Amino acid sequence: MAFGRSRKRRPDDAAPPAAEDLTADTEDVPTADTAAADTGAADTEDADTEDADTEDVPVDGPFDIDDFDDPAQAEVARLDLGSVLIPVPETGQLQVEITETGVPSAIWVVTQNGRFTIAAYAAPKTSGLWREVASELAEALRKDSANVSIEDGPWGREVVGAGNNSVRFVGVDGYRWMIRCVINGAQASMAALTAEARNALADTVVRRGETPLPVRTPLPVQLPEPMAAQLRAAADQAAQQQPQQATEQEPQPTARRAAGGSAMQQLRTTMGG
Repeated sequence: MAFGRSRKRRPDDAAPPAAEDLTADTEDVPTADTAAADTGAADTEDADTEDADTEDVPVDGPFDIDDFDDPAQAEVARLDLGSVLIPVPETGQLQVEITETGVPSAIWVVTQNGRFTIAAYAAPKTSGLWREVASELAEALRKDSANVSIEDGPWGREVVGAGNNSVRFVGVDGYRWMIRCVINGAQASMAALTAEARNALADTVVRRGETPLPVRTPLPVQLPEPMAAQLRAAADQAAQQQPQQATEQEPQPTARRAAGGSAMQQLRTTMGG
């Protein structure tokens, strides 16, 4: 944990004079579409259950960058992804998902137990967005025929979808931001993976910024320069290989994909943290 934090500003504190965030939901928080694809069991009704693993999780965080007297302290022992600064387990690796335009859309922390991702979104000054989003996620999972339950975690309700694989959504309301953690792994290792993700979330720092944004807008993800350079090098290498492989191959009735895959596929590889 970092030192030099000032008093944590809670969502119900008096708001400083600043421009209000826009309230129109112009961009929804991504739902369980991709994670729920790994779940496939019969639908059940929601159940509020007690989670026995919550007692060992510190609940001081996640933090706001303004909680630190010296913002540079927030970068100590955390990976700076622009809008969020997250601690990475010693054995963890990073998996980068990018859009078709080459912009990072998600950074997954991969461990031996599975993977999790932590992302932040614009939110109102008052709390309550996560409860609304959690209900939407549960409904989306039900539509995908997942076995859905609502469990009580360190920060309140958590949405769980279970099948061959499991997905868990954890959310926390902050001051003008909401943070969401998606945990995805095999049922057998889900308890250990959830503990890893909760510990990381408890020490995560959010850098919201002052720009007014529509509620639910994802806060931008920015890769550290070494990681960004590695991605650019992979893209350049893939671009150079494709023309060379095309000239070496004999003409075929149907074009074949290069052996190394497309540049987009190579950019989705797992990199050391």
